[in-house]
Amino acid sequence: MDFVDRSCRDFVEVLSSKEPVPGGGGAAALIGALGTALGNMVGSLTVGKKKYAEVEEELRELMRECNELEKELLDQVEADARGFQPLARAYGIPKEDPDRDRVLEEATLEACKAPIRIMELCSEGLDKVKVFAEKGSVLALSDAGCAAVSLKAAMQAAALNVFINTKSLKDRTLAQEIDLKCVSLMDEYLPLADRIFGGVMGKLRNE
Repeated sequence: MDFVDRSCRDFVEVLSSKEPVPGGGGAAALIGALGTALGNMVGSLTVGKKKYAEVEEELRELMRECNELEKELLDQVEADARGFQPLARAYGIPKEDPDRDRVLEEATLEACKAPIRIMELCSEGLDKVKVFAEKGSVLALSDAGCAAVSLKAAMQAAALNVFINTKSLKDRTLAQEIDLKCVSLMDEYLPLADRIFGGVMGKLRNE
């Protein structure tokens, strides 16, 4: 696969084709990585400047943490593709096969793992972008806002890739548990993304 090692043009071309992977989950992971990188950009444009000396160590630590987030989010592009392949194969099992339901259930749960992890990583990214927006260079303020909306979009996209799978689970109790976890993350972090964006917009427009 190695989708993240391809050019942006190649990635988009494969994404727009009928190939089963990468799909929405892989795209969400990439968008999340871009959002986190934008947060890091704010840090890079801030550290080393006398005006921001008091927050330099804090931002450097955030940047180190964001580097790890970026790497893991990019890893989720491949993880999502690997997680979907067993499900794609399971759908091809004849309906009369007595093992079909079990295999489908297991494959569906596997396909949920990467999107859930993407949501978790995006939430961590938003916590860090909040600080970049508050304490980073005013010259990079718009980038902090772009980071927030990118991470929000990535989280929403990942959630959809969870819900389309949990909808078909036979174990409805487990499906509801997974859905609740995703909804809880969105309830906490989508408003945070909106607050970051609103704060940036207000400052840029002097509101």
